[in-house]
Amino acid sequence: QLQLAESGGGLVQPGGSLRLSCTASESTSDYYVRGWFRQAPGKEREWVSCIGSSATNTYYADSVKGRFTISRDSAKNTVYLQMDRLNAEDTGVYYCAATHPYCTPYIADFTYWGRGTEVTVSS
Repeated sequence: QLQLAESGGGLVQPGGSLRLSCTASESTSDYYVRGWFRQAPGKEREWVSCIGSSATNTYYADSVKGRFTISRDSAKNTVYLQMDRLNAEDTGVYYCAATHPYCTPYIADFTYWGRGTEVTVSS
């Protein structure tokens, strides 16, 4: 069973940057597309971004388009989420997820999930 582990969260000031990482337990993880979701306090989990298995296709929620960049390093079994120009609305727990074969924005379509990493944007 594929296992995912997120890292890189923390406290950052508005306008700052963070890079989240999601490392998979298997070298065959390229088989899966990977998504990032987030859950703000008191709100439902929402889709943030997704990257295809070949890394040629990337997708973003409108709220993060132009500020976040998703990428993957197959040699490290790792997907990254570079987050720039962060604001308070980006605060929440960020989860990495995997599915096959296509990216979708729907939680129910993702089979494997990490435990999340917390991001707090505050001055």
